[in-house]
Amino acid sequence: MARVGFIGLGNMGGGMAANLAKKGHDVRAFDLSAAALDAARAAGCLPVGSAREAADGAEAVITMLPAGTHVAQVYADSLGETAVDTVLIDCSTIDLATARRIAAEAAARGIAAVDAPVSGGIAAAQAGTLTFMVGGTVQGFDRARPFLDDMGKAVIHAGESGAGQVAKMCNNLILGATMAATCEAFALAERLGLDAQTFYDISSKATGQSWSMTSYCPVPGVGPESPADRNYGGGFAGALMLKDLELAMAAAGGADAQVPMGARARDLYREFVDAGQGGLDFSGIIRMLSAPRG
Repeated sequence: MARVGFIGLGNMGGGMAANLAKKGHDVRAFDLSAAALDAARAAGCLPVGSAREAADGAEAVITMLPAGTHVAQVYADSLGETAVDTVLIDCSTIDLATARRIAAEAAARGIAAVDAPVSGGIAAAQAGTLTFMVGGTVQGFDRARPFLDDMGKAVIHAGESGAGQVAKMCNNLILGATMAATCEAFALAERLGLDAQTFYDISSKATGQSWSMTSYCPVPGVGPESPADRNYGGGFAGALMLKDLELAMAAAGGADAQVPMGARARDLYREFVDAGQGGLDFSGIIRMLSAPRG
């Protein structure tokens, strides 16, 4: 097994690092949160005092951080004399320009770097069933894959550097818009007197079917268990959905692409977050869409 430096032990990173430790890797873990470090220790990782210490001597350095600025700072300030046989794996969801720049800077040093954002949420991070969409060279992908396999159920090479981020933002553009439409439909059905379970039973077997409907229903007590059944706690925070939609809108602007549905979903989630609901699961937007107007 390998020595792995893991930087960023939040809701997603903590579970990912724990799964690497379960697979027998020597995981040196760092986070600014003492509680996160304690949890990592309990999961079999070795907490260390800095990102540089986590990266020192590692065969793979994995980052799971909030934004591109954090990833760039770690890469610039904390990787030090990273060996050329180390592979850098950034699993954060960040802007496309930063993802491509840090990969190019690593390549200039002879170091393989891939962007590998994830899909699946907290439960999949803990269960080791994430989907990874990976951007980078074939050689970089091949070197990163064994580590990603130990944290996920699907590891897919999307293309050159940045392609993983493109896949993630486009996927979440679909997810954000689809969830908003699903919530609208349930709210409308209720207003028109149609029982939510009845609507689910019909639409989940008709052309309205989607992941947002059948796997993550935004109505409590309907469909498989979802954050709706936990008062919209846990899951994928609305603030994170807004972040992903903002990244997609920025990338679309740079590419002169038309994304009217994505733009409207972004505006709805911005309203949701501005109302102080950003810590709730993103499906909690049904509360806002169900509220009386005016």
